Amino acid sequence: MNEIKVFCPATIANLSCGFDVLGLCLDNVGDEMIIRKTTEKGVKIVKIEGANLPLETEKNVAGVALLAMLEEVEAEFGFEIEIYKNIKAGSGIGSSAASSAGAVFGANELLGQPFSRKELVKFAMQGEKLASGNAHADNVAPALLGGFTLVRSSTPLDIIKIESPSLLYATVIHPQIELKTSDARSVLKQTVSLKSAITQWGNVGGLIAGLYTQDYELIGRSLHDEIVEPLRSVLIPGFDLVKQAAYEQGALGSGISGSGPSIFALSKGAETAEKVAKAMCAVYDSINLPYEIHVCKVNDEGMRVI
Repeated sequence: MNEIKVFCPATIANLSCGFDVLGLCLDNVGDEMIIRKTTEKGVKIVKIEGANLPLETEKNVAGVALLAMLEEVEAEFGFEIEIYKNIKAGSGIGSSAASSAGAVFGANELLGQPFSRKELVKFAMQGEKLASGNAHADNVAPALLGGFTLVRSSTPLDIIKIESPSLLYATVIHPQIELKTSDARSVLKQTVSLKSAITQWGNVGGLIAGLYTQDYELIGRSLHDEIVEPLRSVLIPGFDLVKQAAYEQGALGSGISGSGPSIFALSKGAETAEKVAKAMCAVYDSINLPYEIHVCKVNDEGMRVI
């Protein structure tokens, strides 16, 4: 096999209470990439459609991630990458993670799978470091592994995959503004109160327990962010109204997707998720803010060959 085409799914990170440690993989939203072998060693990005991103290997998250992987494997050939972006940069649903993870996943397939999907995460994290200044795994882990992922530790890397409850659906609305991850991180405090930390620990534990036991009400009660959302939500137009509208239509919980500006809601069943979507759209229609809306199940497979 000399060429491969890969679907690179979008992701929701943080999931309210799990800042930098929790994420989930979306089912029908994502980029596509073509990776092919070349006789010349190294990595070249030869085509990007759908976004104005750098072709220079060292300035592109896909290039940086793949270069990191090639430092640990003997390759008799090089790689060319074509990137077809459907996830807008700065949208809050893992645009950089899709490119970073897609590059290492596709190249790993062409190399005969010397690395497991979990082992690929550390390479994809280098792309995230280029994008945001921080090598976090909460987007690249679910993109590669599928389902929900918990990053128990970054040093050493310890990631747990959690299968999604069968009736859980995600609704994500993306107001058409860009919010850079680096800017969204700049508003965060470096210390939190013990009271807030205790509340957050309880919610993280509750969410994990709810996922394992398929207790949808417990999942809903646990989707609360005591620490990050109060600081970041002011950067997102109409956030409180969108969140309230989601709850009124039966959403289990709602919050900021990644660093924003996208807002997610989780619901039990497709019918409720669609009602939530209509309510979210109505809020942005009322203030004349353009948006994109996505409704889908959680993708338990992650990256896949097309």
